[in-house]
Amino acid sequence: MHDVLDEVFRRWEAGETVGVGTVVATFSSAPRAPGAAMLVGADGEAVGSVSGGCVEGAVYELAGQVVSDGVPVLQRYGVSDDDAFAVGLTCGGIIDIFVERINRDTMPDLPELVASVREGRPVALVTIVEHPDESMLGNRMLVWPEAVRGGLGSDRVDDAVVDDARGMLAGGRTGTLHYGPDGQRRGEGMAVFVNTFEPPPRMLVFGAIDFAAAMARMGSYLGYEVTVCDARPVFATRTRFPEADDVVVDWPHRYLKAEADAGRIDGRTVVAVLTHDPKFDVPVLEVALRLDVGYVGAMGSRRTHDDRLARLREAGLTDAELKHLASPVGLDLGARTPEETAVSIAAEIIALKWGGGGRRLTDVDGRIHADHER
Repeated sequence: MHDVLDEVFRRWEAGETVGVGTVVATFSSAPRAPGAAMLVGADGEAVGSVSGGCVEGAVYELAGQVVSDGVPVLQRYGVSDDDAFAVGLTCGGIIDIFVERINRDTMPDLPELVASVREGRPVALVTIVEHPDESMLGNRMLVWPEAVRGGLGSDRVDDAVVDDARGMLAGGRTGTLHYGPDGQRRGEGMAVFVNTFEPPPRMLVFGAIDFAAAMARMGSYLGYEVTVCDARPVFATRTRFPEADDVVVDWPHRYLKAEADAGRIDGRTVVAVLTHDPKFDVPVLEVALRLDVGYVGAMGSRRTHDDRLARLREAGLTDAELKHLASPVGLDLGARTPEETAVSIAAEIIALKWGGGGRRLTDVDGRIHADHER
């Protein structure tokens, strides 16, 4: 619901009832990941997407029905279905979409969810999407690392789901959990969708050069909170990096260590070292390669790379730590300009995140999309 949360809340505040379809599970190749959502307003306007265009028409009609009768529906769409072409899912795969009615009565805790997201507080929205007792469908609760609001029907269910939801929240994962009707961990019959909302991942770009400006634009486009850091105040300015969320004048290694010590670095953080200067890049890489982050890349020629590795080994880094360094940085796209180089680096980050091979899809057999799991 990330994509449509603000619009849902705007209409909620206006007292409107809307239908919301959310992808809760995918199988094989699927166009969008769990958590993708589409809103259908009382005025007939559709906001968001659940399949990149494949089944939007069918979900639109179903949302209107759910708004009318108030009964939530878990609907599966698959290319193997006889009516697949009728609903438009011709891209392959299977998706489960939960369609529900949202207004002030059905979701009174929406303001708390929105406030947490806007404040950058991790929170999970937990919803029953499948249950033998249809009256349980749509029951929900909000789960924070330190608190819970609402409930799913019984203490046993709540205890089991809260524990598991907090584990998913800590890992930044969105997905569906399965239990018995009363929360039995080895049971079947109840499906609970855990939609996690955590602060955006961070992209730390070190080196205030033209390539960094392009990388900041690309990182912002991909949804990262972007920080550009350089020790030279004449280059590290807001004017030169308008797309960055923050521009910091500090020695890169000192800034990165301080952020890590303050707990502001996690496994989703990506680090791009674009300094081209050993006195900057070696110290910051020495820190970065010893942190649990999602990506560490450093720009430079193969000669620069070999010199950098030698300096890092002299600084005490092991081969196990050095294998996490993406250098020379990026995928082989033949990039030349700063903008093309930023695309190359972003492509490498995406490929590592989702397990892609970086090859042309026309040269690859099998599924286009890997299984989605955040």
